Amino acid sequence: MNIRYLKNFISIASLALIVAVSTTSCVNDLDVTPIDPNLSLEFNQDEVFYKIYATMALTGQKGPDGNGDVAGIDEGTSGFYRLIWNLNQLPSDEALCAWTDPGIPDLNFAKWSSMHDQITGMYNRLYFDVTLCNHFLEKTEGMSDDKTVRQRAEARFMRALNYYYLIDFFGNVPFALKVTTEAPKQIDRASLFSFIDSELAEIENDMYEPKQAPYGRADKAANWLLRSRLLLNANVYSGTPRWSEAAQYAKKVIDSPYSLVDNYRYLFMADNDAGSPNNAKDEIILPIAAHRIETRAWTTSFFLIASTHMSDMPAYGMSDGWAGNRARKALVDKFFPNGIPGNADLTDLSTLRDERAMFFAADRTIEIEASEEFTQGLSVSKFSNLTVDPTYLTDMKSPDTDIPFLRLGEAYLTYAEATLRAGGSNGEALDAVNTLRERAGAEPLRAVDIDVVLDEKAREFFFEGHRRTDLIRYGYFGGSGSYNYDWKGGVAGGIGFSDNYNLYPIPATDLNANPNLTQNPGY
Repeated sequence: MNIRYLKNFISIASLALIVAVSTTSCVNDLDVTPIDPNLSLEFNQDEVFYKIYATMALTGQKGPDGNGDVAGIDEGTSGFYRLIWNLNQLPSDEALCAWTDPGIPDLNFAKWSSMHDQITGMYNRLYFDVTLCNHFLEKTEGMSDDKTVRQRAEARFMRALNYYYLIDFFGNVPFALKVTTEAPKQIDRASLFSFIDSELAEIENDMYEPKQAPYGRADKAANWLLRSRLLLNANVYSGTPRWSEAAQYAKKVIDSPYSLVDNYRYLFMADNDAGSPNNAKDEIILPIAAHRIETRAWTTSFFLIASTHMSDMPAYGMSDGWAGNRARKALVDKFFPNGIPGNADLTDLSTLRDERAMFFAADRTIEIEASEEFTQGLSVSKFSNLTVDPTYLTDMKSPDTDIPFLRLGEAYLTYAEATLRAGGSNGEALDAVNTLRERAGAEPLRAVDIDVVLDEKAREFFFEGHRRTDLIRYGYFGGSGSYNYDWKGGVAGGIGFSDNYNLYPIPATDLNANPNLTQNPGY
């Protein structure tokens, strides 16, 4: 069954219980509606299971807004992917947001504090999802039928995914595998890394074979890809590199039945779930589903499309254009190191030397002198609600474009970087990079090193929510590294900032509520 058409809600009583123990360590500090004793606490296995997946796309129980899962933050901002995107993209060398809403400039310029609403929202969203997974696993413990065994493996995968983002964003974090109102203990980053790694290993055999899961659910390839990403960052998370293993799991994904989509832009269009003529499903390993009726939210592709467009741009399949996120010069330079050729039409991919250069340049400048002016900086036209198939139904008010959250292309670049760092074959790394360049119509490279791979990662995955993590792994984010980019640290020409900002702070609300927690350095 297609996961996008399943109901998002679970019983209100069960949800209230989950909210009460998920977002901070102290229930009394939460704005949670008391549980009505007349409501049933009956556990509905399928409802809770599909709610676990629904939290990736939706923000609450009602629709786009009105009954959010996470308290203390505007519901439209509280989405899983939107928060990941903001925290990983805005401080990086790729995106700069023109909005002056509270908290946005802080993310743009790496000047946040432990009171930041979106950092707190990310933390609370991830713990809501972890608690939901724990609730499901407790209620199904000891059940051995085939359906439940597989659902439990997927719930553990989703819990590992949420803990992956907690380790990446926050480092040493509260850790719990049971639903409880007791204040959880803080686990150190290296131990949490070991837990996620072992958890993914333990559940692998109980997951669907690659490409055999219903659309929208995780399979073994999703497991391998997440594990390769985790192992690629092992040196950051645990202090011990594991490059060879990262390459090994990336290669398993490459050798799986998934294949690269014929046309790069198909990955980011409204019929990317269709199968024909848009064959993006061949590459998308785990999507975040969007549907104009069933999964309406001010997050995922709605946010990506609306925030990167305004009305002067070519048709993009939506009526909303929020004029927010656009490209920093550093990103444009990855495609056009010598500037944009005078005759280049950036709206016609066939004229470009790299079809991934999906920018809009008319009445725009590459240089950004005013950070709050959207037309300073090239607009990004990568995401749209347009279709390859003209018969595919869409709605101008709400997109159908699924987020290609985990996709095969990542495995090629993980394999290239990890192979080089492990001292493996330069030729194999070069082949992996050139496979993606060939798909994009770009000239093949003759040599490759780890910095070339990082630049290729920008060209392949820009604006997909990866960049901060990559820069930290390379030593190019906070600290004394020499890599600079426009508006880094809030200065037009760029300025370094402390490596304390390689971790986000534990939110002050949880730090005050839970005596077991210690704040990250510098906050």
